[in-house]
Amino acid sequence: MTQGARNLGKARIVLVHDWLTGMRGGEKCLEALCRRWPEAPLFTLFHVPGSVSPMIETCPITTSFLNDWPGISRYYRFLLPVMPLAVNRLRIPKADLVVSLSHCVAKAVRVPAGTPHICYCFTPMRYIWHLQEAYLKSRSTWSRLPLEPLLAWLRHWDRATARGVTHFVAISETVRKRIAECYGRESVVIYPPVDTDFYCPARVKRDEYYLVVSALVPYKRIDLAIKACNQLKKHLLIIGRGPEAKRLRALAGPTVQFAGWQPDDVVRDHLRKCRALLFPGEEDFGIVPVEAMACGTPVIAYGQGGATETIIPPTSAHEPTGLFFAEQTSEALAEAISGFEQQAEAFSPQACRRQALRFRRQRFEEELFGYLDQVAGLVSAPKLRRIAA
Repeated sequence: MTQGARNLGKARIVLVHDWLTGMRGGEKCLEALCRRWPEAPLFTLFHVPGSVSPMIETCPITTSFLNDWPGISRYYRFLLPVMPLAVNRLRIPKADLVVSLSHCVAKAVRVPAGTPHICYCFTPMRYIWHLQEAYLKSRSTWSRLPLEPLLAWLRHWDRATARGVTHFVAISETVRKRIAECYGRESVVIYPPVDTDFYCPARVKRDEYYLVVSALVPYKRIDLAIKACNQLKKHLLIIGRGPEAKRLRALAGPTVQFAGWQPDDVVRDHLRKCRALLFPGEEDFGIVPVEAMACGTPVIAYGQGGATETIIPPTSAHEPTGLFFAEQTSEALAEAISGFEQQAEAFSPQACRRQALRFRRQRFEEELFGYLDQVAGLVSAPKLRRIAA
C-alpha cells in the first residue's frame, strides 16, 4: 500500500465518472480508485451492468435519471444536450474529497460547499472543442446548422462549470494545454496507468501484418490505416467496433481484415505477434500504443497529441520505440510504413518494453494518491516525475 493510500484510508471519498458502458482507458483509471476505496460512492450518468470490471461493479453505484431510459447504451451519444441537466441533478453527499474522472460532463457535478473537488481530466469535451469538426463533418449541411448554437452554449456551460473544480489533473501535457486554453486553469500531469504485468512480451513468432486496436469512430482516423495498407498491399488487422464499421469495411481492400471486438487476451496475443501497431488518430494520451510497447511492439503514429509523449522516435538520443508521420493523410502514413520497414531492426523489443514500464500502474497510484493527500492537506507536495523521454 502506498503512503497516499494510508493517509486517505479513512477519509470520505466520492467518485464521479461520466458513464459506465465498457472497460476503456478511463475505466482503467477509475478501477485503481475503486480498488483503493471499494466502499466509496460512485456517481455516473448511466451504467450497463456487467460492462465494467468486478472491482468497479462492486462499488455502490448511483446513476442519473438517464439510466431509466430503455436501451440508452445504444443511443447515448445523441443525448449530449441532456447530459448537463442529468449531471446537475446528481446529489453528492458530504465528503472529505470528491474525485471526478471526466471527458464529458462528470467534472460539472455539484459538490457540497467547501469540499475539495479534483478532476482527473481525460480531455475537455472533444465534441465541442478541438475535435468539433471531426465529429460534425460526416453530418449533412441541414443537420449541422441547428447544432452550432447548441455547441456554442455547451462551450459556455463547460467553461462555467470548470469553476466548480478546485484542482485539475491532466492525463498528458497535451491535455494540460487544452485545459489552459478551454478553461483558463492550471493543472498537473499524471499519466494514466498501463497494465504492464498483463501486457508483456512472449516467445512467439512475429507475423507480417499490421494492427489497429480502436473504437471505430471518426476521429480515430482508421480510414488512413486502411487506405495506406490498400495502397501498399500490406496485411492489416483491425480489432474494434463502433458506428464507423460499415463505412470502413466499404473502404477495405483484400488485405484488410476486421475482427470486431475481442477480449483482452486476444488483443494481447495480436500485440505480441504483429509487425507494428498503427495509430493514425490524435489522442489525448493513448493507452494502446503503450500496451503495444509493453509487449515489445513498435508503433507508427500520427505525430500529434499524447503519442508524442510516450513513443520515442529515431531522432531521439534514446533507443527508438516507433516513428511518427507528420501529416494526417494516408499517403504520409504509407510513407511512414515503408520507412519503418527499411529500418525495422532499429526498433528492439527490449527498448519498447523499457519505455512502457515508465507508465506502469504502480507509478500512477503513487503519484495520484500522493496528489490526493496533498489536496487533502495530509502531506507536503509530492514530486511528480516527468517520465516520458
